[in-house]
Amino acid sequence: MANNTTSSDPCAAGDNLCSKKSSSSSPPHLTFISIFLASSLPSILVVRTHQQAVIILPTLLLFFTLVVAVAMVLASYLSRRWTRTTIPTRYSSSLHRRERRLDGIDAPPGLDPLEHEELPMAVQKTKQPNRKPQQTTGGRIGSFRQVTVLPQMLSINTYKTVGLYRARMDNRDVVLRMLKADTANGAEKRHFLGFASFVSGLGHHPFLPALLGVVTASPPPVMVMEELRHRDLLGFLWRCRRVNYSLMTDESACDMTERTVFTMATQVASALDYLHGRRCVHGNVAARSVLVGGDLTAKLWGLGSAYRREAQADVGGGTVVLELKKWQAPEVLSRRTFSPSSDVWSFGLLLYEMITLGDPPFAELLATELLQHLQRGRHLKRPSGCSSSLFAIITSCSQWSPQRRVSVATLIEKLQTGERSANGRTVIRVSEPLDTGKYLREAGYDEAYNYAVL
Repeated sequence: MANNTTSSDPCAAGDNLCSKKSSSSSPPHLTFISIFLASSLPSILVVRTHQQAVIILPTLLLFFTLVVAVAMVLASYLSRRWTRTTIPTRYSSSLHRRERRLDGIDAPPGLDPLEHEELPMAVQKTKQPNRKPQQTTGGRIGSFRQVTVLPQMLSINTYKTVGLYRARMDNRDVVLRMLKADTANGAEKRHFLGFASFVSGLGHHPFLPALLGVVTASPPPVMVMEELRHRDLLGFLWRCRRVNYSLMTDESACDMTERTVFTMATQVASALDYLHGRRCVHGNVAARSVLVGGDLTAKLWGLGSAYRREAQADVGGGTVVLELKKWQAPEVLSRRTFSPSSDVWSFGLLLYEMITLGDPPFAELLATELLQHLQRGRHLKRPSGCSSSLFAIITSCSQWSPQRRVSVATLIEKLQTGERSANGRTVIRVSEPLDTGKYLREAGYDEAYNYAVL
């Protein structure tokens, strides 16, 4: 019975449409409509579902893309605005810890003004950015306080485009090397900033003056250097000469002994050895190029000659000798050839200046006669009061042949050995007071192109 029913039913099992068609008693046209709707309804639902996916999903993606783009543009704008307004005027402690840089310092490319310093400094713009320090005495410029003109050691115009000023910054004494914007041209400004970059690139050494920063955010450009209390060694020696000659004892710091000479000379030689290690020949070693601190620490300065030679080498120009010839080695006088050995020659003359409290070397000669004098095999005379050990070091530095001169490393060893046995009690005395006019003639200032210390 079951088999007959199954065989007589034309619809397959599970075919609802066929079942409805066969079992329905509706008219034929209604049956057709119902069959059509039943068969089309799933397709309609599927189409509507895909229409929602096609329309809604791209709309959402486009919306999120626009939101992200607006956020990125807004973040970039705020970042640029913060950099322009906040960084030049406010010091960021987190930036200081990470990069050790100064805010308010707008340095030239390649210059890290705080490569080895951790002193924060904020230079604020004033209402009169072109205000000159020479118009104030004990005044305030930016964050610099008590700005005063630094007097020159000699009554000659040593700086045509650079002014020197003493100031206070964050409870610290500093020296400002300021470009005179009213007289400096574009080339001199580039030279000023290039020299600042050159000094910064030398790095830190305990016996080189520290560069604390370079201010170029507002004119005029300024190099901020640490101040050493007694300034240049030559002036310090002259003060010792005046004190000792007049038998005054109110300045105990001027009690120069032979041991003090050895100690200070060792410090200068250490700085010279450091410069040579960085392939930098000083070319201007002399008492005028050494700065003296309150504790009689000597630091080598006068780097203008080294920078000029480097700058001229970069542009392919010849070396122009601007320093006093009395301190130059024979090969420099004849061929303009600078080398570490030529610095050693000048270092021997520095020792001569120290033991004589500021006498010029070869005082009896004109600068134009010096080379011929040396070619004849004549040497520097031993000054009175100079020990045999110290004069032996001077002689080892003053050999005609550069190959026969002592190396800087050996020079440091000789100075350290001499310091241990040197007289530290007897104060160096001189038999003549200072005569500035006589010194200028004997040192050859009238024969020199320029005189530059800082």
